[in-house]
Amino acid sequence: MSFPLLTATAALPALGAIATAAVPAARHNAAKWLALIVSLATLVLAAIVLVRFDPGGDRYQLTESHAWIKDFGVRYELGVDGIGVALIALTALLIPFIVLAGWHDADPLETGNKRWRPTQGFFALILAVEAMVIISFAATDVFLFYIFFEAMLIPMYFLIGGFGDRAHEHGEEAASTQRSYAAVKFLLYNLAGGLIMLAAVIGLYVVAGNFSLQEITEARANGSLEMATSTERWLFLGFFFAFAVKAPLWPLHTWLPNAMQESTAPVAVLITAVVDKVGTFAMLRFCLGLFPEASKWATPAILVLALISIIYGALLAVGQRDIKRLVAYASISHFGFIILGIFAMTSQGQSGATLYMVNHGISTAALMLVAGFLISRRGSRLIADYGGVQKVAPVLAGTFLIGGLATLSLPGLAPFVSEFLVLVGTFARYPVVGIIATLGIVLAALYTLVLYQRTMTGPVKAEVQGMPDLRVRELAVVAPLVVLLIFLGVYPKPVTDIVNPAIEHTMSDVQKKDPQPEVEAAK
Repeated sequence: MSFPLLTATAALPALGAIATAAVPAARHNAAKWLALIVSLATLVLAAIVLVRFDPGGDRYQLTESHAWIKDFGVRYELGVDGIGVALIALTALLIPFIVLAGWHDADPLETGNKRWRPTQGFFALILAVEAMVIISFAATDVFLFYIFFEAMLIPMYFLIGGFGDRAHEHGEEAASTQRSYAAVKFLLYNLAGGLIMLAAVIGLYVVAGNFSLQEITEARANGSLEMATSTERWLFLGFFFAFAVKAPLWPLHTWLPNAMQESTAPVAVLITAVVDKVGTFAMLRFCLGLFPEASKWATPAILVLALISIIYGALLAVGQRDIKRLVAYASISHFGFIILGIFAMTSQGQSGATLYMVNHGISTAALMLVAGFLISRRGSRLIADYGGVQKVAPVLAGTFLIGGLATLSLPGLAPFVSEFLVLVGTFARYPVVGIIATLGIVLAALYTLVLYQRTMTGPVKAEVQGMPDLRVRELAVVAPLVVLLIFLGVYPKPVTDIVNPAIEHTMSDVQKKDPQPEVEAAK
């Protein structure tokens, strides 16, 4: 039996979470170092997965399959295509930066606050989320995917509610109430989506007789498994609803601004750059793979919802007073672009959507983590409390600007390529939708540049006067992300070479071909 590389990649952070949680309370610094070492070791395993994956090989590689619950046909099945490999690599890459950025976010509180903040628990929960996300990206058994899709809600709930942001204008008691509200709202929204998906998973088993993604997809393709039109549509809606909550797609998005506002910056990055990607990934793998006809039937409505997300998210970002809420609404707009690319049903659109998942993860991490460093210095999330930062902390301001420019998809930075592909792919099949979606780019420029202008330029406010610049640890977090944004903006080929063959399989699943350009015959 070959070495179970995918299992090892997920098991290492899971075991690391247990070990980190078991570190004695008096040695909380040891827990930090253990979490960082485990996250770096997981990154090494993810790099091996990336190297061993052959883009020109089988659709699913590094596969593992073991009997689990025989009576119900549930198997422990793992396998990765190009999309899964890219997102596993993204997850493993971001977690060490999240750990480093949150180095002091869970330090014990000593000044008159009796709230329990176990440092070990904070880092253990981050590693637990990493393990569950990696399994979700690799699972090819629908029931196995569902278990970890839901299980990751529990550590996220405690990260939001138990280790929230300390910067709150109304004091610790109000902050605790707001954190609890945000955590419960996150949990209830996602549990509601998960329960509806569970009904759809059971329905799929009744129809197909098993939970194997590969077997069901092959059976649909060769005609040995047929679903009634109404059955397929109901099952599709059950899956899509859960993924749209996780993504998040308008109007199921309202949990995200609260969750990101009340979380520490590293946890906010974990939410939007890692966990939320499971939703858009699952749309590609499960919605389009299992229910191709229903996916095409639902496309017009989903494109409308994606357009609303793009414009609505960007408009609300323009009017935000809170830095974290601004980034949250910007992310809602960006997820609208990702979903638009997926359901444009073109290879350019889906390739751009997958690339967007990777690039959005990097750009949001860069912007939010620098914003977190800024907020920790001033003790406020309000934009109005800043001004003139670039004069006292030029490196912090410069990296904040690069993260912001990446968010607005400036040419030369990574998100531009993915957004361009999404718009090209959408315009090829739905030109009116593509034209309307470009308004999101204009609005992105507005909220990003206004944010930078109000926080970094102008007279230096008294409260900002002594603000220190980025420290060595903070530079170690931000600098690699900036380098990646520039590298993938200039040379995205390493990622597109991996994901494009998987996109071809997805297009084949839904039996769609790219529209051919209309060219007048030469006279």
